[in-house]
Amino acid sequence: MIGEYLERKRWMSYASQQQGLTGPKLVSLIIALSIVGLVGTGMVLFLTVDAVKEMVERVTTVNVEEPPPPPEEPPPPEEVPETTSPPPPVAPPPPFAIAQNPPEIRTVTTPPPPQPTDTRPTTVQPPGPPTPPKGPSKARGVKTKNERSWAARIQEDYPRRAAQEEIEGTVGVRCTVTTDGRASGCAVSSSSGSDILDSAAAKAVERYARFDPALNDDGVPITASWSTRVTYKLN
Repeated sequence: MIGEYLERKRWMSYASQQQGLTGPKLVSLIIALSIVGLVGTGMVLFLTVDAVKEMVERVTTVNVEEPPPPPEEPPPPEEVPETTSPPPPVAPPPPFAIAQNPPEIRTVTTPPPPQPTDTRPTTVQPPGPPTPPKGPSKARGVKTKNERSWAARIQEDYPRRAAQEEIEGTVGVRCTVTTDGRASGCAVSSSSGSDILDSAAAKAVERYARFDPALNDDGVPITASWSTRVTYKLN
């Protein structure tokens, strides 16, 4: 700025000497020089501000570097197997002495002692009397007793409901004849197709039937099985 002031003063002096400027011309020249000086000063200030900004940017710029990676951990030490003492040596078994020629074995046969002999006289038992022959068998099976009489009573005892519904049929009955000639445990062996007739036939035989019981070989009465068929028929 001092240099610009001196330059302006020199120009003013030079102008005064050459042209003898005075009055309005001198004032105009001074204003023109002042404008030139202001423009120059503004350019200098503008350059100065750019330089300062550049310096600030350089100062504030920080290079950020990444930290170095952590050192790798050393591998764990390998386990060293414990040293075990070797097993104690085993002594070999002592050798067996084997004879080349084994001793001779002699066998002596001793005869058995003589059996004592019985000098007493032997007696022979005479045979017993012969078994008498068995008599003829008296066994027989069950026989009905007064069958017409009790068969008629069974027909007379016709189930009322079956008669009302006009049901007919034949029932097979099996029962056990006791030693006193009575029927026991009668059951239906073949159905007539009607539960009414089946039940009535089994009950009627057990109630009215009479028998001569079966006999064994000795003629003794025994229990035996007996079966029959009862036919229900309306007149």
